[in-house]
Amino acid sequence: MWHSLRLRLLLATILVVLVAVSVTAFVAGRRTTGEFQRYVEHGGAMRYRRFAPLLTNSYLANRGWSGVQLEVERLGQITGQRIVVADVQGRIVGDSERSLVGKAVGAYWPSPASSILVDETRVGSLYVDPIPPPGPNEADVAFLSGVRRSLLFGAGIACLVAVVVTLGLSSRIVRPVEQLTVAAWRMEKGDLTARVHVHSKDEIGQLAHAFNAMAESLAQQEQLRRNLVSDVAHELRTPLTNLRGYLEAARDGLLKPDTALVDNLYEETMLLSRLVTDLQDLAQAEAGQLTLIRQPASLAEIVGRAVAVLQPQADAKGLTLRVALPSDLPQVEVDPERIGQVLRNLLHNALAHTPSGGEISIAACVRDQEVVVSVRDTGIGIEPEHLPRVFDRFYRVDKSRSRQTGGAGLGLAIVKQLVVAHGGTVGVESEPGQGSTFTFTLPAVRRN
Repeated sequence: MWHSLRLRLLLATILVVLVAVSVTAFVAGRRTTGEFQRYVEHGGAMRYRRFAPLLTNSYLANRGWSGVQLEVERLGQITGQRIVVADVQGRIVGDSERSLVGKAVGAYWPSPASSILVDETRVGSLYVDPIPPPGPNEADVAFLSGVRRSLLFGAGIACLVAVVVTLGLSSRIVRPVEQLTVAAWRMEKGDLTARVHVHSKDEIGQLAHAFNAMAESLAQQEQLRRNLVSDVAHELRTPLTNLRGYLEAARDGLLKPDTALVDNLYEETMLLSRLVTDLQDLAQAEAGQLTLIRQPASLAEIVGRAVAVLQPQADAKGLTLRVALPSDLPQVEVDPERIGQVLRNLLHNALAHTPSGGEISIAACVRDQEVVVSVRDTGIGIEPEHLPRVFDRFYRVDKSRSRQTGGAGLGLAIVKQLVVAHGGTVGVESEPGQGSTFTFTLPAVRRN
């Protein structure tokens, strides 16, 4: 329970709210108390300042302090406190208790409660003894207690609202996480169909989208793995079945071990060998473990060797192989053997899908720091729905898997991996009945 994200989120929010509200209430309480005390003290001083005009009138009426004693005694009776007035020299001229008249005021009071002014000129000072203590009285204490209770009540309401809001928000936040957890557990048990319903566009929604994309990718990879096993088994089964049939027929005396039989066995064995070699090359290229001996090389020479190897097959089928390379084509930084393999695979593919009388052309041009090579045929073309997958391993447009229209479906996959290993890109453009054009790029050697 303590490991629950919902509980930890709730406790964290409550703690933050408590700290924030407590600090706010403490600061507000202290501030209110201080301001109230200053108000009380200021109000007490203001009461005594009201006596100053009365004393000023007495001073003006008597043209001095000769009659102030009677006024001071009256103020003392009204306030119940000792009222003392001193002139500008600090000599007491009026005392509500009469005992200090004529003495120096400085020995008794350090500072006056108020100054007595005539035309903004100080003519005397008012002293009060004792001044009421600055602290609050019972009414003031009751007022401050009410303020503190209000602050505590507000803090409690804020905490309660925070708890309710946090419970609602935590449900919205934690519920998608719980769904992700359940889906992850399902995937852990092998259910690759687990998906999470996305209802938001925030970070949790983005996480759910990423999870669904990952699950989709895993499902596709698992399907590809199953297809790979099935395709490899199918490709190996055909030549092995043929070999077994020939050998059983020879063993049973149905076929004589003559040259024709040996040729058939050799052809099936070479087919197996090519399949295993292609699988090995493809696996190494996909794993990034393919060894490339890169060096500056002439693309014209690489193309010439590839065309020379396949020229007999083109002649036998009545096809024209045409090479159109510019004379100023720069050298390329490649492994000549691997790029020759790329060209042979593309030419094999073109030969297989171009009818008699057609043409296969190889061209190249320079684009930025790359050499773009194209292999174009006038064959049957490729349907649009097949174009995105023609470079997938074991993918063949001919679902019957006839060997008259192609090999094992590894040639174009090897082309893609070898070109990518050289840092290039590969693509295809095709229209049904109009032929196909395969292009790939290679890094050019920079000229000084």
